[in-house]
Amino acid sequence: MTKKSSTKKKWFAAILWSVIVFPVIFLVIMLALVSREYFGAMPTFAELENPKSNAASEVYSEDQKLLGTFHVENRSFINFEDISPNLIKAVIATEDVRFVNHFGVDLVGLMRVAVRTVALGDRSQGGGSTITQQLAKNLFPRNTNEYGNSFDKYSSLLIAKLKEWITAVKLERNYTKNEIVAMYLNVIPFGSNAFGISAAAATFFDKQPLQLNVEEAALLAGVVNAPTRYSPVRNPDNALQRRNFVMRQMVRAGYLNHESYTILSDKPIALKFQQKDHNTGLATYFRERVRQTMNARQPERSRYAAEEDYATDSIEWEKNPLYGWCHKNKKPGNVPYDVNRDGLKIYTTINSKMQQYAEEALVQHLKYSLQPALNQEIKMKGGRIFGANMTREQEQEYITRAIKQTERYRVLRVAGWSMDKIMANFRTPTEMVVFTWNGEATVKMSPLDSLKYYKSFLRAAFMAMDPHTGYIKAYVGGPNFKYFKYDLVKQSKRQVGSTIKPFLYTLAMQEGFHPCYKVPNIPQTFVMGDSTWTPKNASPTAYDGKMVTLKWGLSLSVNNISAWLIKQFNPQNVVDLCHKMGITSHIPPVNSIFLGTAEISLSEMVNAYSTFANKGVRVMPMMVTRIEDRNGNVLSVFGATPKTEAISEQTAYLMTNLLQGVVNSGTAARLRGVYMLKGAIGGKTGTTQNQSDGWFMGITPQLAAGVWVGCEDRSVHFESLRTGGGANSGLPIFGIFLSKVYADPSLHISENTHFEAPLNMRAVNLDCSAYEENESKGQRKKLIDDEFF
Repeated sequence: MTKKSSTKKKWFAAILWSVIVFPVIFLVIMLALVSREYFGAMPTFAELENPKSNAASEVYSEDQKLLGTFHVENRSFINFEDISPNLIKAVIATEDVRFVNHFGVDLVGLMRVAVRTVALGDRSQGGGSTITQQLAKNLFPRNTNEYGNSFDKYSSLLIAKLKEWITAVKLERNYTKNEIVAMYLNVIPFGSNAFGISAAAATFFDKQPLQLNVEEAALLAGVVNAPTRYSPVRNPDNALQRRNFVMRQMVRAGYLNHESYTILSDKPIALKFQQKDHNTGLATYFRERVRQTMNARQPERSRYAAEEDYATDSIEWEKNPLYGWCHKNKKPGNVPYDVNRDGLKIYTTINSKMQQYAEEALVQHLKYSLQPALNQEIKMKGGRIFGANMTREQEQEYITRAIKQTERYRVLRVAGWSMDKIMANFRTPTEMVVFTWNGEATVKMSPLDSLKYYKSFLRAAFMAMDPHTGYIKAYVGGPNFKYFKYDLVKQSKRQVGSTIKPFLYTLAMQEGFHPCYKVPNIPQTFVMGDSTWTPKNASPTAYDGKMVTLKWGLSLSVNNISAWLIKQFNPQNVVDLCHKMGITSHIPPVNSIFLGTAEISLSEMVNAYSTFANKGVRVMPMMVTRIEDRNGNVLSVFGATPKTEAISEQTAYLMTNLLQGVVNSGTAARLRGVYMLKGAIGGKTGTTQNQSDGWFMGITPQLAAGVWVGCEDRSVHFESLRTGGGANSGLPIFGIFLSKVYADPSLHISENTHFEAPLNMRAVNLDCSAYEENESKGQRKKLIDDEFF
């Protein structure tokens, strides 16, 4: 061997060793620098022990049904034991086949990436990141800044990768393999707003993760690689190919035999897809009310336009532990809870079956009865959505005001558009998705026509509560939360019509009157300054001058009798009683109070009526019973709400008798005749001027409930009392709901219960038929037909 040849070999060996050794030395030096946080902070031991990840707060019904979640990312955490073994095998076979053997970094996998993926371009066996590394990346995300040159970009990527390696090794030291794979499946995104396996299984298959079969598990394991490209909803062909690829990987790893693969790979994808968000699921309005209540801040007078609203919220802050809970209660570090990120478990008073029945009843009546009737009236008026009492000029003024309240108008105005140009824009048809009772529809419609279209939709609200505990059992704030966000149970205040009359009658019972007490059925005139006022009834047949019982007067909602009563009692006394029974809204103490022009929320009315069913004791409505953290530790328990004796037990019992008279032979008689409901039921219908609002309030010994129906604006309404009155608009929703409740034995709401009489009243005869023997049945029917049908 020549000296020259020997020198060449030495140089070649040196270069070869340099190529091998230098990257290793460089890698070791970089790992040391990264580990010492030379290139930025690394996760601390405490952070590794308690990694932060946005977790959805779950809202449960009293019967343990998941109603929905509050979330930024729809993610719920579950344990390894709650995950299907099929999914564990599918994920390991596809993402990290040596998962059980490596220490967080798969050196064999890294060599494969270097040789097969980079050099040969073969990506069939995936990348080099282990499940633990992917977990590290999801728990402690990389810097996503954009860089001006390739060197900065790739050096930043190298440092991020090294951090993931170190973090993965630390995770392996702190957690078992089972814990790591469970954590991984809890944090990764699956697309369609599903973060983590619990949300993914529910979104795509309506299942719990433990229930997933092989082909479903393979589909979800495949989605992880590219949630959009392999989405079974958006790209079903890609998803099918990816699912079968995952099952082939399971065969290769020994988790699935060839015969099973052959059978399963021929199966089509079978989904039960429902994207989970704030707009879907049961009790959407109720869930939003809970979220707003928990997030409420301590009231400040400067943020309120009305003094009464500020006073009401101030009392809520002081007396309701749920109101402002997130700010009243702090996490370690004195940080307020975040209901959208902290993974709380919120257990509510809602009964999922009653909630379902309430939502079904509301939609059924609006969709198949009321809305078609209103549409027919609008058609007969030549397409005019407003009441016949409005002039064309008034309609135009109203539409102009409505336009100016829209976000489109605000944006265009800020952009400097003139009014003429804005109106031209509002008249230009464009393609849009709109709500219909048969689902969403894509139509071409001008923004102006869209505004009128939505103004013509009837809205409705329903609430039911247990009058003894205050537990809210059903809460429907509108017909569709996605399109009609405004909560008509709590936020909206509308004129209540004749549903306020029972409070006037309560004063009479409290002062020694009796349901069978007879008063003159004649018009009453009030002197008001220099003028007089004589309230009228809807039907002239009521002006017969006879003596009639108070039960008769309330059952037919005769204004003559209410006017006579208000003369016996100061209107302020009626206001004071209303507030004592649960109404917090302002009520003007005027002689016309019994006409129900005061604007009150449905939740207040249900609370007040519940006092009648609870022997005169007022119980505040209650939404939540307890709150736990994501690990099941109890953070708060909400006991029974404060109880106040608003009226005596004797007075309450007399009022239940009067209200039953409304149902048995008055304006709410169709509950018996049409819906064939039996048992003890009391109620009161209510209708405001021009049929702008239709109400029904109902009580049984076990439930208190209320219904409101109307359009967003009072100027859009039924022309006919027969269709727009409370007996036709609100009452049927209550009737459908109660029929469903009575038919479900699991709810233990029985037709056989009765309003219990106080001991000193059990021998009292409250049958007033003998007092009304001179009244003809024909006259009663005429009164009912004229005023309420």
